[in-house]
Amino acid sequence: MLKRLIDILGSIVGLLLLGPVMLALAMEIRRDSPGPALFRQRRAGRGGRPFTMLKFRTMRTDADPYGSSPQDGEDPRLTRLGRRLRESSLDELPQLLNVLAGQMSLIGPRPLYERQAAQWTDRQRRRLDVRPGITGYAQAYGRAELPIEDKIEMDLYYVEHQGLLLDLRILLKTVADVAAGRGTVYEQQYSRDSDKETDAA
Repeated sequence: MLKRLIDILGSIVGLLLLGPVMLALAMEIRRDSPGPALFRQRRAGRGGRPFTMLKFRTMRTDADPYGSSPQDGEDPRLTRLGRRLRESSLDELPQLLNVLAGQMSLIGPRPLYERQAAQWTDRQRRRLDVRPGITGYAQAYGRAELPIEDKIEMDLYYVEHQGLLLDLRILLKTVADVAAGRGTVYEQQYSRDSDKETDAA
């Protein structure tokens, strides 16, 4: 209950403070390339229930929305502004609306595709016991540098040890890394098993 209250208050404050920035970004995205400012995609939420995740659009509209994740900023699918949005993580700001709606949390495992969740073992599906987050343990302490197998293990650690102090650590680490430009958003290896599908999150 306390975590949900923090999510509600945090998302409201975030939307009030960042609302003008988000509006300006949405207008610039529309000017930068044809298409909508928001990107909508179906993801697996708490308990595996599907929801529509929001992001600022960073790719051209003809790009496969379920294709592989860009491996560098020169990917031709990225728009000029989209590359900067991804590298600054500003593309995630619309997910404050998902948090306010109760579909996501400020802190939690990143939401993945439903078909990915269907491939997990019963133990790995414990990742779905909590609401997915805008940022999480795996993002704060590895991000795109980790393969999915390591991310899942870190997400399970979060589920088993979740608490307000851990959430605070993750939040502060995320803010510090984004502000300093540390880490990469470009995924070099989705899985140790190259036959597994990639994630365009």
